[in-house]
Amino acid sequence: MKDFTYYAPTEVAFGKSSEEEVARLVKKYDGHKVLVHYGGGSAVRSGLLDKICSLLEEGGLRTVLLGGVVPNPRLSKVHEGIALCRKEGVDFILSVGGGSVIDSAKAIACGVCYEGEVWDFYIGKADAQAYLPMGCVLTIPAAGSEMSDSSVITNEDGDLKIGYSNNLSRQKFAIMNPERTYTLPPYQTAAGVTDIMMHTMERYFSHDDDMSLTDAVAEAVLRTMKDCIFTVLKDPRDYRARAQIMWGGSLAHNDLTGCGTTGDWATHQLEHELSALFDATHGAGLAAVWPSWARYVYRENVGRFVRFAVNVMGVTNDYTDPEGTALKGIEAMERFYHSIGMPVNIPELIGRDITDAEIDEMVRKCSLDGTRAQGQFKVLTARDMQCIYRNAARR
Repeated sequence: MKDFTYYAPTEVAFGKSSEEEVARLVKKYDGHKVLVHYGGGSAVRSGLLDKICSLLEEGGLRTVLLGGVVPNPRLSKVHEGIALCRKEGVDFILSVGGGSVIDSAKAIACGVCYEGEVWDFYIGKADAQAYLPMGCVLTIPAAGSEMSDSSVITNEDGDLKIGYSNNLSRQKFAIMNPERTYTLPPYQTAAGVTDIMMHTMERYFSHDDDMSLTDAVAEAVLRTMKDCIFTVLKDPRDYRARAQIMWGGSLAHNDLTGCGTTGDWATHQLEHELSALFDATHGAGLAAVWPSWARYVYRENVGRFVRFAVNVMGVTNDYTDPEGTALKGIEAMERFYHSIGMPVNIPELIGRDITDAEIDEMVRKCSLDGTRAQGQFKVLTARDMQCIYRNAARR
């Protein structure tokens, strides 16, 4: 068991009436002029954006709006937000949307407080010392950005998708109303649950086998997400199941499921290159990569994969054949992905075969031209990354 510090300062307002708290919460954290940051048309069509703005204005707060955030949020939008905040004297940023909007807001919040180029933080050239305070109204449970210390931004110049973590980027508050997720399309719902589960699995697949309570929490999150996704795909307005998924997204990425363990994160890093190159949905990309990663690394700790197979996927443990049990767990995960409409390889994700040149380009970026390894469960060299991508390229 590793020593650890657990830090999760975000105040959560959860439930059907939670949105009514937005003005009080912004003022509690010293907001006066608020950038309301959002994505596409859904926040507008649903009436949520108008409701939030009205509640803020009724609470005596001034608002500035910036929409247009897309999945795999772009650096160009971050630059636009930084300029707008400086021009308007914004002192608080409120995100209305999912992880892409929250991540974009995090980048804006540190960029406003920095004299240099905000991309410096993502390429490791600088470390942010200050952020504008932020809160969010979550509408898409998936990324967990509402309670995490991280954000991921795509730089269109070179199709670079890079994450940055800083405790100063944590939201002051997160408003979560499960009813706001009723209209999510099935594919987006399934991709979101895949992302939630992978945030847990990245921490779960570890060589630290002596933190049984953390493992049990992680397994409970994974089993609950598996059960609830089928419920909401059948009945999108099932409040109980939607609520479990929404809260699961936060628990999966606020570090609770990683206390005392060393996370891996190779699957996320490999997927970042997929979604940067093909603009694929992040959760679906994770599903397309994970089985190939799992088969490539499982022998590093067969017992951990056996535990996953038995405790999460419901595989019967064949004590005479641990490797067989481990592989059955991976196969069961593939069947689960297919059952909720997720891909299990790259051709299924992008709708065609991937070329050798495209694989080489992803390896180059993921490994920083061979200078950076990925992962902890098995440390992956550029050659390892290429093998995993090539395995994932098979139908």
